[in-house]
Amino acid sequence: MSSNSTMNAGTELATTPQECAVPAPTVLPQIQVPLRVAPSDARELSKQFLLRLQELEEGTPEYQYARNTLIEMNLSLVRYVARRFSSRKESAEDVLQVGTIGLIKAIDRYDPSRDVEFTTLAVPYIQGEIKRFFRDTTWSVRVPRRLQELRIDIARAREELESEGSHEPSVADLAARLDLAADEVAEGLVASNGYDSDSIDRPVQAGGGKQQTGLVADLIGAEDPALALAEDVQALKPHLAKLDDRERTLLRLRFGEEMTQSEIGEELGLSQMHVSRLLTRVCTTLRKGLLAGR
Repeated sequence: MSSNSTMNAGTELATTPQECAVPAPTVLPQIQVPLRVAPSDARELSKQFLLRLQELEEGTPEYQYARNTLIEMNLSLVRYVARRFSSRKESAEDVLQVGTIGLIKAIDRYDPSRDVEFTTLAVPYIQGEIKRFFRDTTWSVRVPRRLQELRIDIARAREELESEGSHEPSVADLAARLDLAADEVAEGLVASNGYDSDSIDRPVQAGGGKQQTGLVADLIGAEDPALALAEDVQALKPHLAKLDDRERTLLRLRFGEEMTQSEIGEELGLSQMHVSRLLTRVCTTLRKGLLAGR
């Protein structure tokens, strides 16, 4: 009995070191409400979860638990970054959702072997995803990315010039500050108009917003037919100058004094048919001249 016990004891002593050579898998703590974990605690717990996530097979229940818990514990990081964009008119809920996508990408791409803090990787991912959202979805009119970035540079240059006590910066002032051509700055200013839009049914307020004076639609000009008529008259003048006295008299009596063809015939001693033929010929000549000049 004694020798058998000694042998068993020796066997146990021989096998124990071999068993200890294989590290036991990390057991993750069960967090019931990850959203309530304080940011300082979340930072320490995230290290454990990220290390364990690298060891787990994707799709397993434990993998899903670790990944989902990491996301919920670090949502405070998304809210922190989203507060930088609180001045935007977009819904805060939309910004948080987009920022969460950046957080998920950071979790999936984090490599613990690089010995970099998770927040160092996550913040740029979250911020980049939010900026991409603003760039791709908030412009009312789609413009090239070059002009989108130029709008930001122009806005920053305008703020700097105004803070220096300058008057409303001109295109030349902005071009000098940005070291760009004036034409390029002008193009950026025009493109900036496409960033935001407003409803033409929006009320226009006056007196500090206490009195409604109408709608935006009331301020939009309409096409004035008289402008086209004025242009035609000016274009017609050189062609009228080429007519002889009788032809100009015919036009004056017919269209200026609004006389009938019979009345014009009596005035000039011509038949009504002859007056009709003369007016048709003159009007055809003027019409061809106007059309040829367009």
